[in-house]
Amino acid sequence: MSNYKIWERFGVEMEFMIVDRETLQVLPRADIPLGKDKDGNQLSDVEYDDIGLSNELVSHVLEFKCAHPKSTFDGLGKRFFHEIRRANKKLEKIGAMLLPSAAHPFMDPAEMQLWPYDCNDIYQTYDRIFNCKGHGWANLQSTHLNLSFDGDDEFGELHAAIRLLLPLIPAIAASSPYLDSKYTGFKDARIEIYRHNQDKVPEIAGLVIPEKAYTYDEYNTQIFDKVKKAIAPYDPEHLLNHFFLNSRGAIARFDRGAIEIRLVDIQECPNADIAIVEMEVATLKAIANGRLFKPAAGCAPVTAKTYREMLRDFDTARLSEMLTQTSRDAENTVIDWPEFLAVFGMSGKCTAGELWKHVFHIVKGDLTEVSESTLEKMLARGTLSSALYCALGDTPSREDFVREYGKLADCLAHNRLYGLN
Repeated sequence: MSNYKIWERFGVEMEFMIVDRETLQVLPRADIPLGKDKDGNQLSDVEYDDIGLSNELVSHVLEFKCAHPKSTFDGLGKRFFHEIRRANKKLEKIGAMLLPSAAHPFMDPAEMQLWPYDCNDIYQTYDRIFNCKGHGWANLQSTHLNLSFDGDDEFGELHAAIRLLLPLIPAIAASSPYLDSKYTGFKDARIEIYRHNQDKVPEIAGLVIPEKAYTYDEYNTQIFDKVKKAIAPYDPEHLLNHFFLNSRGAIARFDRGAIEIRLVDIQECPNADIAIVEMEVATLKAIANGRLFKPAAGCAPVTAKTYREMLRDFDTARLSEMLTQTSRDAENTVIDWPEFLAVFGMSGKCTAGELWKHVFHIVKGDLTEVSESTLEKMLARGTLSSALYCALGDTPSREDFVREYGKLADCLAHNRLYGLN
């Protein structure tokens, strides 16, 4: 993605779990849809026109991604859906299918199997250091959004906006309320697990919200140098690259001129995932250019320079606290931080769900017709996590999980929303 200007290109990645069609037990069979080359060697990556498929770390997860940087969202959900259907047809032959949502509700992560082919030495190193047989490694699926930038000025503009967006993401995208066959107390348990996943080397994830770093040099000093120093005693062979080690909720990929946002829980169908990433892009643009901003009552208008400085000065720890709150309560989180709300044109206090509806009303004209319609339904319903909790409650039975998560698999198979059709 190198050398593309800010907002010029993007990439999307979606992860899905492979399960038995009847029992929903996890199956380590990503080898089936990835296939083999002409010599009979297992493939870890394959491309179908503009959509690529790959595997990372574990054998029961399949990733779908833009094979090349994209400039438009038009028809993208349909393209992802086409490849999801292709993969599902291959998996059907062994009684398997793809399962959406960000965490399997009753999987035992100790059953995880590392991908034994490409990059296995790297995966084994991660497993040796962190023990990947836990939910934070073996049981989490997300949608990643990569956004282009060119140079420090554009990086700083994009990174400042992203830091403010991150705490709001669970309020629109949470889909992981259950682990170990029970309600976790968090609507976005994936992010809560993610937060503590690498506590052994805390520099890797930091506070999940990235530090106030707005140039390459600042980022290198505040983040990369600390990550490299902290991992060195555990990785004497230098197998782990600092670009990948960095596990904040958004990571800077200076090697390819992009920032990758990692906090979106995978949804029930590609149209829903694309709607959310489109909304992310539209909201980030609106934050960056001040389109949403409304000074508090009695405050004088701010200059462009003052607004830019204000965006860059939000406290990392407080943003991280908000992320914990939205991970727990999703769209029902109450926000009463005046300076933060002013960036989005709100005042007093409101729920995170109300904030998203307000932003949607302003930026919906920037979305494709499919995503606008999809998001309108999603915002009215609430997060997928809340919809699942409404259907299942605190302590569902195994049969309850198989029934409702089976419905999610059907939503994925037909590219439709859960609970609305």
